[in-house]
Amino acid sequence: MKKFLKLCEQRFSVRKYASRKVPRKLILQCLEAARIAPSAENFQPWRYMVVDEEPLLTGLKNAATNTIYFLTRWAHTAPVIIVLLARTDLAVRFIGPVFKGLDYYLLDLGIGTEQLVLEAADLGLGTCWIGWFNVGAVEKLLKIPKKYKLIGLLTLGYPDKNLKAHEKRRKKMEEIAWFNEIK
Repeated sequence: MKKFLKLCEQRFSVRKYASRKVPRKLILQCLEAARIAPSAENFQPWRYMVVDEEPLLTGLKNAATNTIYFLTRWAHTAPVIIVLLARTDLAVRFIGPVFKGLDYYLLDLGIGTEQLVLEAADLGLGTCWIGWFNVGAVEKLLKIPKKYKLIGLLTLGYPDKNLKAHEKRRKKMEEIAWFNEIK
């Protein structure tokens, strides 16, 4: 199997981290993978705020996982949380929905973040995208300006040494892709 496909196959969502600090050099390497990602009309709407210092890190974890969002309290073990933002004041933000009914900035952020996630996996780091969190509390804590839309959070760190990847259940190829016809 080719190296890239093997990386994609081995990567999994990490929900328990070792207490080991992640060097900024490695974080920057992951961010570089996101920075060079393709985007619609090369607008590059992604923005990443890295939170890796106390007391802000604990404050972010508490704000994100309070009340009904307690199911994401596993994120408290992560030594780094990357706040996933999109610039919404760019022209592409308005063009996509009008002509295609599609917010391209979401696709762009997904592409950039996936490249970040795969680079992290290649470096021996674990990640997990969090979509279920208290958006209002996080926006207030981090004082996020209106020109940015908070899309998600991404935990980053070294996986706990006792953590084992679970079996991935994936659909068969013929269920998701076809040549020259839709089945």
